[in-house]
Amino acid sequence: MIQLDALDVTLVQLLEEHPRAGVLELSRLAGVARATVAARMERMQNAGVITGYGPQIDLAAAGYPVQALATLEISQGRLDEVTELLASLPGVIEAYATTGTGDVLCRLAAASNDELQELLLELNRSDAIRRSTSVVVLSVIVPARTLPLLLQANRPISGRTPSFRPPRRGVRA
Repeated sequence: MIQLDALDVTLVQLLEEHPRAGVLELSRLAGVARATVAARMERMQNAGVITGYGPQIDLAAAGYPVQALATLEISQGRLDEVTELLASLPGVIEAYATTGTGDVLCRLAAASNDELQELLLELNRSDAIRRSTSVVVLSVIVPARTLPLLLQANRPISGRTPSFRPPRRGVRA
């Protein structure tokens, strides 16, 4: 785990605003040397902070307008089996082991209500899953995001990048 400073967070913000920008463009936008940006990006990648640069997909626009959240209660000691099942089903977009009344929370996507029902039935065919409860997503009110969390902290400015001045809150580069 690494501590992100103000320049690191600014680079993440610039990447979110300009996802196709290269190192040279990011250095121009941040007002720091290209080598500094390259080193920071490599450091964040190696630490696992930045995990990818792939496109963000709107599932509804891609033909999967029906989404649901399913809570699974699983049989004791069978998480590995359930993990394998969930990974084998393309309609399972993400899944998390959780605390509380359920053991696993899944995000599901389907082309239709019928397809969603079939996916839920497939989950319930497993004897490792004792019970499932699902809710259909009507709309996304806060999309997946990380930047507000990173921006909330007052982060130090590294003395190694004297030319860098973080943008003021609400001001975009």
